[in-house]
Amino acid sequence: MNTTTHNAVHGDAAAHPAHAATGAGADYALPVPADARRTLARAWLWLGLLALIASGVFSILLVLARTPGVNRLLPGADFFRIALVVHVDLSVLVWFVAVAGLLWSVNGTRRGLAWGWLALALAGVGTTLMALAAFIAPGEAIMANYIPMLDGPIFTTGLLLLAAGATALVLRALAGAPKVGLEIDGAGALRFGINAAAVATAVALLAFAWSWLVVPRELEGKTYYEILYWGGGHALQFTWTLLMLVGWLWLAQVCGARMPISPRLVVLMFLLALASVFVTPYAYLAHDVVTVEHRNLHTWAMRLGGGLAIAPIALAVLLGLRGAPQGDATQAPLRAALISSMALFAAGGLIGATINGSNVKIPAHYHGCIVGVTLAFMGLVYHLLPRLGYGAVRGRLATLQPYLYGAGQLLHIIGLVWSGGYGVQRKVAGAEQVLRSTAEIAGMGLMGLGGLIAIVGGLLFVLVVVRVMLQRDANPDTKVQGA
Repeated sequence: MNTTTHNAVHGDAAAHPAHAATGAGADYALPVPADARRTLARAWLWLGLLALIASGVFSILLVLARTPGVNRLLPGADFFRIALVVHVDLSVLVWFVAVAGLLWSVNGTRRGLAWGWLALALAGVGTTLMALAAFIAPGEAIMANYIPMLDGPIFTTGLLLLAAGATALVLRALAGAPKVGLEIDGAGALRFGINAAAVATAVALLAFAWSWLVVPRELEGKTYYEILYWGGGHALQFTWTLLMLVGWLWLAQVCGARMPISPRLVVLMFLLALASVFVTPYAYLAHDVVTVEHRNLHTWAMRLGGGLAIAPIALAVLLGLRGAPQGDATQAPLRAALISSMALFAAGGLIGATINGSNVKIPAHYHGCIVGVTLAFMGLVYHLLPRLGYGAVRGRLATLQPYLYGAGQLLHIIGLVWSGGYGVQRKVAGAEQVLRSTAEIAGMGLMGLGGLIAIVGGLLFVLVVVRVMLQRDANPDTKVQGA
């Protein structure tokens, strides 16, 4: 293997001359193994991309469902909510699980690879059933927090298969987790964060099962699913936050940033977030799942562990980027994704501090945070493509994509905050919103415009990545334009 090929596959410091010039100590990057683990990682990436493609189709159906005349051609009397449920679950839940599967495949040892393939098969079949359920006996659309539902047998079966796949995936991630010694370097810190995310996911899955056993069966509809998913949903946010922080450090590294934070301090921040996850089982032991105290404990743990762990790492990344060189054409999309991710996540966090009551400020908060995670994952995918044996992403379109997606989502949440200030309620559409004033209408109009721009940005990501993947060459050195 020649030097260029070695760098493209393993992602070492020599592959990033801009970073090498900074003389940074810790190398926050991981190698990508050139064996069966890389094949498994590529398969998880394909599942995530197919989920995003299907989610994009449902976003178009959302528009059609609100179009007079056309909506009569769509199945179901309330196809807007049906399409919205599937769109959200595919673009968030399945996409995030797929990226986690990719990272756990890259990070893990060869142990338990069969479990990884079983997990992928279960998740793939489950995702297919969830998408098809919108057109075949969808049942009632229930806009529950964390996992919106179609209360029908096909969607429920698909979701259970996805959960079974996630369980097998986590078992494989824990069994194949590489050891992190006492002498921790940058790569070791990232491995610790990825391992911690697997532990957080295991706690979340335990919480989902625990809720299923104890939530009163006499509860129905939204109330039942809201309580069912509350504990596990909160725990799952630690998984995505930990992986996002890994993504920030990794992307900053490959963009040439000299990180003013030691690997030991990074591990300490990851430990703080992980420790907060274990408030989840305590909440189940201390309070009944239907009580306010149970709900508030989960919320408190997420604010404490997540907030304290994020701030030092975010500050280090920002300081590191300030003195980093611009880099080459392949680094521009990564920098765009990193900056956009941090901006959206910060906006979501700030909005969360202003929430009072139940209005559209709440979806503005979690849209900002979720999109922050999504953009970090997009940047990681851009970086990993050549290390997975595909071409490198470069070009104006690839660089524009994160900014377009991020700007659209920023307009979207600004519109929601604006409207929330007037008390516009969440999880309603059309006449149910009861928009009384011009300001309320303007706010929701800005929300809609931002949403459309974000949809275009999301579709551009799929276009750029799939184009590179389909044009891949057997030689990992091949560089394919992303625009």
